[in-house]
Amino acid sequence: MGNTFKTIFLLGTLTGLLVVFGNYFGGTQGMMIAFLFALLMNFGAYWFSDKIVLSMYRARQVTEAEAPELVGLVRSLSQRARLPMPKVWIVPSPAPNAFATGRNPEHAAVAVTEGLLQIMNRDQLEGVLAHELGHITNRDTLISAVAATLAGVIMMLANMARWAAFFGGGRDDEDRGGGVVGLLVMAILAPIAALLIQMAISRTREFVADATAAHLTKKPLALASALERLQMAAERIPLDANPATSHLFIVNPLSGRSLLRLFSTHPSVEERVKRLRAIQA
Repeated sequence: MGNTFKTIFLLGTLTGLLVVFGNYFGGTQGMMIAFLFALLMNFGAYWFSDKIVLSMYRARQVTEAEAPELVGLVRSLSQRARLPMPKVWIVPSPAPNAFATGRNPEHAAVAVTEGLLQIMNRDQLEGVLAHELGHITNRDTLISAVAATLAGVIMMLANMARWAAFFGGGRDDEDRGGGVVGLLVMAILAPIAALLIQMAISRTREFVADATAAHLTKKPLALASALERLQMAAERIPLDANPATSHLFIVNPLSGRSLLRLFSTHPSVEERVKRLRAIQA
């Protein structure tokens, strides 16, 4: 129920923001056009947000013949968790990371980067995959994928507002003044709104997914070891990730960028490892 409420809230936020932009640029007619566009975006975010995210990272689906260990582990863990077998994808990036997406367990996908497959041993890989299946079990994937789509749209609107302000766009009449200043305000507030959407994805979901993985594999220290290795690798090889999607990954893909660490959507790896060791104890 919590994730259902969050999804409805985020879809409503997008609708409201687009209507505000439409009103600013086109008055009542602009509001109507924006409202119709928002309905289309809401539909697309629910049904296609997972495909959008996978396409964004140029992921390719693999079969058990192509990646026997990876797909075999996902199959074994899915059976233990009593989940439908999710589709398995590989992201062509040397930065080690992973994420899960999909609107429900029947339409779920697990994606890992090439870099992750290169640095993980079998137990660590199993822990990472179990964490992602934990998100599927706990039905985090819908809210995560929708939030990524909405945050991306908001960032797009912010860029449009900046360009419009640069070229002197925006309404500036007696009833609604503002013009360039109003557009600049929107350009500043929109990224903040995108950040708030990401923060609406509670950091506790990572702790819950870690705990789910620990109980599924019976190897909490393997996941702890994987998280520590992923954190070190992320600092050396940050993923070329869109900030709007950073909350999807098992560790913050932007951790190599010091300023963005201040706004991390993830709890610290140190705290996650501490909790996993407590489970082992």
